[in-house]
Amino acid sequence: MEALSANYKNHLDQLKAAIQASDLLSTYLEDESDELYKAMIEAFEPHILELYNLVADKNPLQLVALEKELLDPGFEGLFLPKILGYSVLRGEIDNNYKYKRPQDHFKAILNAICESTNFDLIKTRIGQTVQIGFALSSDIWLTNFMEQLTNKKVKSFLNVQKVDKFRDLAQRKIGYESYKRQFQNQNFLTADFPTNISELKVLGSSLITFLSYRANWKFDNTNILPALDKLIANESLHNDPDFLEVIMITGMFYDVNESAQKIISSIFDKLRKEEENFENKYFQHLLRMYKSSVEITPDADKRMSKIINKKINDGVSAYYNLMDVVHTKGYVHEDTIKLVKEYYDQNKGVSIENECLREGIFGYCASFLNNLDAQSYTEYFEINKVFVSYINTFFNQKFNQNIKDLSMNYINTLLAVYTDKRGRDYQDIKKFVTNTFLDLGFKSEKELAELFKTKK
Repeated sequence: MEALSANYKNHLDQLKAAIQASDLLSTYLEDESDELYKAMIEAFEPHILELYNLVADKNPLQLVALEKELLDPGFEGLFLPKILGYSVLRGEIDNNYKYKRPQDHFKAILNAICESTNFDLIKTRIGQTVQIGFALSSDIWLTNFMEQLTNKKVKSFLNVQKVDKFRDLAQRKIGYESYKRQFQNQNFLTADFPTNISELKVLGSSLITFLSYRANWKFDNTNILPALDKLIANESLHNDPDFLEVIMITGMFYDVNESAQKIISSIFDKLRKEEENFENKYFQHLLRMYKSSVEITPDADKRMSKIINKKINDGVSAYYNLMDVVHTKGYVHEDTIKLVKEYYDQNKGVSIENECLREGIFGYCASFLNNLDAQSYTEYFEINKVFVSYINTFFNQKFNQNIKDLSMNYINTLLAVYTDKRGRDYQDIKKFVTNTFLDLGFKSEKELAELFKTKK
């Protein structure tokens, strides 16, 4: 984590001074009414949120430092419910939906709330957050936390938040996932960068989550590049298996300096020559990335292809030599389709290399069709021929289903736009879908009749 920059600290100090000098606070202190505290929330929290979003976008490694500043009583507990939620969701959980490590930052924020003179008003905004945070924490952590509290009113409130149903794994999972969805469009992730093997073992998974998130949402990552450069240059981490996925994500998505790029390439060279079963490990990581929320774009493939030493004759080189053709000639080109088939046939149908290839090709198909407007539906008629070529090449049920779902989403969009059943557009779409989808096995005759049936 990084210290908070002086400009952000000055901005916070100005906000704190404005809160303390405000007539709203002065009036609130006289009668401490709910309405006046809500007025303070409406007046000042948007300004805090604006600063928070700026730091989260540009300097995410400073987020914890920013949140610690907000624990100052001078902010009157404003925005604490929000960062309490962020701290709950940042914690890494295991398959049992329990925190892998004690959450000290969650504890610090909750302590600040408990000690706030405005606790009675803040507590109305944190019930669900505390319930989830407690559910994910260990019994020992909870016991230790509760024992250090002295205020009976606070203790009574927190005891109520220990919900019995969350002792059940299934209920805990439901509660956590439901709570998480409330924050799905909010940017609050940060990470610690490990400096040794021991820290990498503990922090590696969270770092990968952070790097994947930042890459997927196309943030300006300029200010985390120095930390990445330093991480890559740390020779003590290079031989650890957990470092492989870190350098894969870094190589694909981050503009690290030239020295770091060379180091990544040299690490790959060493692993490819010396580590047994490296190819399988590499493609396992790549497949996991394909199946995660991160989008492996053509640019990401091109970056990795430049890093991969093609002079080493192995499966990794073969894969990226093929992907170079896919990216240069395009996945719709006849030469590309032919080479994809040759590569695919050389590997076993269920091989992990082929699975990665299918995911990569489907990504192209999805990117095209998801960005095709309804007025350009004739382009879909043409691209469908390419889809069919890959369906015949891969002969894979999952790929077929993905293409089917992708196509149906687009067809449903078209039918929502072209509603005149006597119109030429509607008739062209109906004719194409009726003939093509039946041949491909996407729809039965009965299902097609239902799709185009006039609704009464």
